[in-house]
Amino acid sequence: MISNNNKKCVIAVDAMGSDNSPHNDVIGAYNAWTKFKSFELLLVGDKNEILKVASQNNLNIPEDWIVHAPEKILMSDTPTTAIKTKKNSSIVIGASLVKEKKADAFVSAGNTGAMLTASTLIMGRIPGVGRPTIGASFPNQLGSFTLVFDAGASVDSKPQHLLEYSAMGTIFCKEIYGVANPSVGLLSVGEEESKGNELTFATNKLLKESKLNYIGNVEGRDILNGAVNVVVCDGFVGNIILKFGESVIGFLKAKMRTVAEGSLLDKIKVLIAKGALRKALSDLDYQKHGGVPLLGVNGISIIGHGSSTPLAIENMILRAKEMYDKNVISKFEEAIKDYAVK
Repeated sequence: MISNNNKKCVIAVDAMGSDNSPHNDVIGAYNAWTKFKSFELLLVGDKNEILKVASQNNLNIPEDWIVHAPEKILMSDTPTTAIKTKKNSSIVIGASLVKEKKADAFVSAGNTGAMLTASTLIMGRIPGVGRPTIGASFPNQLGSFTLVFDAGASVDSKPQHLLEYSAMGTIFCKEIYGVANPSVGLLSVGEEESKGNELTFATNKLLKESKLNYIGNVEGRDILNGAVNVVVCDGFVGNIILKFGESVIGFLKAKMRTVAEGSLLDKIKVLIAKGALRKALSDLDYQKHGGVPLLGVNGISIIGHGSSTPLAIENMILRAKEMYDKNVISKFEEAIKDYAVK
């Protein structure tokens, strides 16, 4: 990884990633650079398409910002096959830029599986990490966030992997969210140690023997009530939680539309409540967070929604910059060693 000493961060952005690429990706990246100018920007994708977006939107994008990648990995492509057969794709080239130390971070709203595969195989894993993890942040009723690891990087985690997720999640929570000594809970079907399955029983033993601030088993409700800072679980369960959480805003909007159709009075009530509800639920808006970090790979990798707007792309880039500024990759390396055993 490139040293952070007196060096401007270089962030590579997949210009061909989102469903509305390269428009949203290029606009979002340019907006982030225009607002802060505290990093160097590389746009990875079809050069002609990127320059076309720049021309249509009056963006001053120098050609040396563009890393030409003529191929695109589609959302329908099989990740491993695509990585092998589309060597000139924006995802493969973007991950390679980090591997070759030509960039410090890679941001993409493209095929999630391809990003996971490329980041793991091309960037490589941090020493001591058996399996990378995706983290998701959920707003809680205390006005802060609860972080969930793993949120879908893999679906068959082992106890050792959950220990690694806990260590990296602790560092991420400490550095990005400013929690001095993050508490860690193991997601299970009850708070009692006697409840769970083989994975939670074995993981509980490892976590109790670690140097982490482990509080024991937690339940699903503890994610939103803020009982713990970091919740660990296997990716199968974590991804279900993430997708369910993402559906909440759409569900509430649909319910409000149904209520508004009842009568004029109901419509007025909905209009009155709409602004307050939008403000209350703003922390659930994925655009605000941009994307999720892939922790455990030897570089900064941020994965976004295919439906990412320019604002979401912009916030993905800002998260990558924050991770670079706080040197989290090196801190993950230390965490794996320091937190493993008491």
